[in-house]
Amino acid sequence: MIVGVLGLQGAVREHVHSLTRLDVETRVVKRVDDLDGLDALVLPGGESSTISLLAENGILDRLREMAKGGLPMFGTCAGMILLAREAEGRATPGLDAIDITVSRNASGRQVDSFETTLAIDEIGPDVPAVFIRAPYATRIGPGVTPMAHHSDFVVMAREGRVLVSSFHPELTDDLRVHRYFIEELVKKEEN
Repeated sequence: MIVGVLGLQGAVREHVHSLTRLDVETRVVKRVDDLDGLDALVLPGGESSTISLLAENGILDRLREMAKGGLPMFGTCAGMILLAREAEGRATPGLDAIDITVSRNASGRQVDSFETTLAIDEIGPDVPAVFIRAPYATRIGPGVTPMAHHSDFVVMAREGRVLVSSFHPELTDDLRVHRYFIEELVKKEEN
């Protein structure tokens, strides 16, 4: 199994480190050809507009095809914005991979960043979460399963083989969110 990490901007190394600790082979994706042969893809946090602009080299079009084809995808923060059907204030079209609407920077500005512990369905009651200018889901489609809440907003959700989180699990030492993605959305769906 090879899991790609979109490597255009953001917390790329941190996701690679988390996946490597789970003994998952990873590949940093910077060009369209890097998407060949992947079994899953992580879209990291960062700045969603910057990532979209850097991915206009054909990567976004290919990612849309892969999302429609059912490739397991996990988006954190900016990755959540890119995967969402709709995002308030998003400058370019997203991947339309999960039926949610997100509000960008809903948790505030950079100086409002914070850490907390979340109860996440199917993962645990005490998962550490780092929020940095995080988006919150303001609308959840009928096929989407909310998994965690903060301030009355959905901050983690799943639809089919797509998982999104407002927060950054890769910035903690806790591997449970990455393990869930691999075991429940990648490996389990393969069988």
